[in-house]
Amino acid sequence: MPRVLVVEDERKVLRGLERGLRAEGYEVLAAADGEEGLRLALTQSPDCVVLDLMLPGRPGLEVLAELRRAGLGPPVLVLTARDAVEDRVTGLDSGADDYLVKPFSFAELLARLRALLRRGHADRETLLRAADLEVDLLERRARRGGEEVELTQREFELLVYLLRHKNAVVTRQMLGQDVWREPGFALTNVIEVYVNMLRRKLERPDRPPLIYTLRGRGYSLRG
Repeated sequence: MPRVLVVEDERKVLRGLERGLRAEGYEVLAAADGEEGLRLALTQSPDCVVLDLMLPGRPGLEVLAELRRAGLGPPVLVLTARDAVEDRVTGLDSGADDYLVKPFSFAELLARLRALLRRGHADRETLLRAADLEVDLLERRARRGGEEVELTQREFELLVYLLRHKNAVVTRQMLGQDVWREPGFALTNVIEVYVNMLRRKLERPDRPPLIYTLRGRGYSLRG
């Protein structure tokens, strides 16, 4: 039985979706705010998420970003009253898999859910690689040359971000905003310390470096 998480602050819509999806044979998890939705998404392993954007507590786009940063995010169908093209583009660029504008047809929502569930885990990236470095997003483990690399949660998040931007320049501003969720210019020293700690854990005397500092620009993980 597929498990669907519905995060929607309009109680009438939420209850209607709960009843309709259960009648169609789905197991349904429900949340009326962003914080609870994120908690359920990270702890209850839903097969798909129906996510409103305008949520109390934590906006839908922020919930979506957290899911994608965690690397465990299921397919996400964004459900919203915003119908401007730029809003749809923002949602999809932020990691949504599909987009449905209110008011919507329940039959169309079911069709879109079925399409997302058919994709399942097959379309989701669970392993990130660079040279002989491999990061398993599901197990939250990193290995270099088959050897386990022990990382703190922040170091793991930093490494995943660098891997997702492999061979590109990652600025401190980007790291501050996307990893620390604070302005990068306020965290310059902290970011530098963490990058250096991560670099030391990944370095091997018989292998080339992976993380490069680009003076005045930021960092780049290459491989």
